[in-house]
Amino acid sequence: MEELLVQVGNVGFPIVLSMYLLVRLEGKMEQLASSILKLTAVLEERT
Repeated sequence: MEELLVQVGNVGFPIVLSMYLLVRLEGKMEQLASSILKLTAVLEERT
């Protein structure tokens, strides 16, 4: 039982850190997608 708790402690931190980073990156990815769509619209207007 103690070994199981140690494993959860060891694995839990990386999981929490990964979730935090994914949430932060999600917003940046949405901004990037929006910027790409705007750029595509501008480029289509010029052709």
